[in-house]
Order: sequence, then structure tokens, then C-alpha cells
Amino acid sequence: MRAFNAELSKLFSLPGIWLAFLIGAFAPVFIASMDSIAQKEEIIAGVSTRLPEVGYIGLALGVQGVIILGVLAVSSEYLAESSESGGGQQITTSLTVVSSRLHFLLAKAGAVTVISILLSVVAIITTLSATHLVLGEYTPAFDWLKLIGAVLYWTFTALLAFGITVLTKNGIIPLAVLIINTSVVSFSFLLSKVTKLALYLPDRAGAEMFMFTSDRFLTPFTGGLVMFAWVVVLFIAAAIVFHRRDVAS
Repeated sequence: MRAFNAELSKLFSLPGIWLAFLIGAFAPVFIASMDSIAQKEEIIAGVSTRLPEVGYIGLALGVQGVIILGVLAVSSEYLAESSESGGGQQITTSLTVVSSRLHFLLAKAGAVTVISILLSVVAIITTLSATHLVLGEYTPAFDWLKLIGAVLYWTFTALLAFGITVLTKNGIIPLAVLIINTSVVSFSFLLSKVTKLALYLPDRAGAEMFMFTSDRFLTPFTGGLVMFAWVVVLFIAAAIVFHRRDVAS
């Protein structure tokens, strides 16, 4: 528990964490609001074919905040400390305090999970409020099961970013790839045009937990299981690599 509390404290001490909070709280709101405005006339006329996606699309595309969170949690450990502190890396100090590397990773992943859940709840509240502000009485009823799916999607996304950063030991690569994939172009979508196996990639499978699209491939439960399996496999790989790695290298 002390290691977990220490990781929470470290995360909240990072300047970049507040950027993650701001983006996590407001990116979904912006995306959902723009989508609601674009669809408003069709929704009022009762001809919208994308009504089930209203609001949820912001939660699907606005996960950049938790991606930053997952990356920062790991990459901050490899930043050089000030000359007054000896110019070393935080990871050396962290592993001196917590000798077990597995316990260290679990504590850090636990801290990322808790903050991701809190941030996703904030995003859901602000997104639902913005959608209702735009659509008023035409706002579709929100399903609690879908909202739980959105929370899981955000949490799993943060843990995927966390695991990839452990493997790469560099925040730039996972940050660039994951943010481009969620906000610019979906690699899963492009690959799905070539093979249906791409529909089992974590971002696409996870979105099935709360996004009801016309080309749905998995059930919400199955989509959640697939994304969770990706998280578990990636975490195991990251733990093995981290256990064998020379921290100073």
C-alpha cells in the first residue's frame, strides 16, 4: 500500500499530469458537442442513423488524456534528475525504495488505474452535460452499461500506454502512435479493410463495449474481454522485460 500511495503522490507531482487532466476532461466534451451540433437537425427530424453514437463518440475519441497519463507514469522515471540530486534517474531511487520490480510495476499500474477511472468519470459527467445542453429534450437516454464500458475502455487504454512505455523506455514513441491512432487515423480501421483480424485489435475491440456502430463485429462483453486480454499480455511482456533489463542502460 505504501508503494501505491508513493506512486499516486509521484503522479500528482508531475507538471504534465495536469495537461492530461485538462485534455481528458475537455477533449471528449468538444468532440461530443461538435458531433451533436452536426446531427441536431437530423435527430430532431427523427432521421439520424447515428443516434446511438451521440455523446459516446466523444468518449471513444477523447482518450488522449489517459494516454498521456499512462505514458508519463513510466517515462518520468527515466528523466534525468537535477544536478543537485546527483543527475541520476528517478527509476534508480524508486527501485531502491521498492526492491521488487514486480511490486513496483503493480503499484504504478494501480495508481494509473485509479486516476484513469476518476478521469473517465469526470469526462462522462462533462460529456453528458454538454450533449444535453446541445440537444435538450432530444438527448438519447444513456445506458449505465455503456458508461461502465466507457470507463473500462479509458482504463485499459491508459494501461496499454503504460505497458508500451515500459517496453520502449521512451515516452515519445507510444505517445505519438497512440494519439495519432485515436485522434487522426485509426490503424485498426485501415487494417480492417485488409483483414477482419484487425477488428480484434485493442482499440477497436474495446470500443465495442459502448459504441453501437452499423459494422459491429463483437458483443460488448467479448470486446471487453479482448481488450483486457491485450492489457494482460502486454503487462506480462513488460514485466518480463523490465525484470531482465539493466535499469542504468
